[in-house]
Amino acid sequence: MWNQKSWQPQLPPGERLEAYATWCNAVEGNTTFYAVPSRETVESWARQTDPGFRFLVKLPKTITHERHLIGAADELATFLHRMEPLGPRNHALWIQLPGGFGPADLGTLATFLRGLPADHRYAVEVRHRAFFDDERAAAALEKVLAPREAEWVPFDTTVLFERPPTSDAEREAWTRKPRMPRRDRALTGHPLIRYLGRDDADRTVEGWAFWIDKTVEWLKEGRSPTMFVHTPDNTQALTLARRFHDEVRARLPELDPLPDPPEVEPLTLF
Repeated sequence: MWNQKSWQPQLPPGERLEAYATWCNAVEGNTTFYAVPSRETVESWARQTDPGFRFLVKLPKTITHERHLIGAADELATFLHRMEPLGPRNHALWIQLPGGFGPADLGTLATFLRGLPADHRYAVEVRHRAFFDDERAAAALEKVLAPREAEWVPFDTTVLFERPPTSDAEREAWTRKPRMPRRDRALTGHPLIRYLGRDDADRTVEGWAFWIDKTVEWLKEGRSPTMFVHTPDNTQALTLARRFHDEVRARLPELDPLPDPPEVEPLTLF
């Protein structure tokens, strides 16, 4: 989400990722869900970031939401070819499934995962309520993910929905974001968490205490989690992400620091 204009309004779009990468070391590749970029565009992403930078790019909705993982071999091959220039930056390919994709569809997911190349890491996000309320459904999903060592991506919106919205952005988020119980079980050595707070930064910080504890626990276990911090308007998300990292590092001083952003105007948030 490096094209958030409020973060760096003075920069042209072609320079925003490079600037973002001076603040954080991972990014959600959400735009690939809506349109597959050209290979040249992906090559520019690689040029703007260090090899250790983490991209987690979503599979296109043509594969996940329109074809429902069936008969999408050509679209998948095109997507994987376009993403090749990322090289080691391609931390995981993210399979976000529609809300109607439920336990009855797990056979389709298992077949799809078996057909994926073994040289990528995968993460799956489900939004069907049964996977969160029914222990048998959750166990069945984990069994499908295990052979590919795919991670289950939790999207924690509990803080957003704990009280009525107080801004236009929060009201919009209430209509669009999934309302699910919090899930915190890591299946692999590379957990991936999406946390959505409030436009009130203080409440967002209060609400992530659970994830500070969980992240510290995972790091002590030798896992390498990736945490994405969102707010409904995302205006303060960049500085909040760094604050989350700072709080974890205060508990684990041996954790590598994030990059030091240059002291320049383009990334001023306020």
